[in-house]
Amino acid sequence: MTNPGSTLFERIGGEATFTRLVEAFYEGIKSDEVLLPMYPQDDLEGAIWRLSFFLQQYFGGPTTYSEERGHPRLRMRHAAFRVNPEAKEHWLTHMRSALDSLELAPMDDEELWDYLQRAALSMVNTFEP
Repeated sequence: MTNPGSTLFERIGGEATFTRLVEAFYEGIKSDEVLLPMYPQDDLEGAIWRLSFFLQQYFGGPTTYSEERGHPRLRMRHAAFRVNPEAKEHWLTHMRSALDSLELAPMDDEELWDYLQRAALSMVNTFEP
């Protein structure tokens, strides 16, 4: 049974679990013709680090992301990319697959998935194809 006072970060296994999630997510991105062009080809490892440590911090882990990068400012950081509903759906498809690979407890899965869906929707900045 999980400790209701613990953070999602603690409950699901900390940094190692978030690293597995993000690495599995990027495996999907590597073959996605819609999303891959949005990622820095010369710094995929950096993108993996940024997403992993952002999620860790958001869900109660260390504040390393903010210490090294400042406030997340997600919409601002993504403004340069054309994030339309199609891109959002591709992102969510890869993230859902990565999340499924973790086989988390249902309530933990739901907490993480709920946030990921809301975050993906908030990144949409155009409805043009």
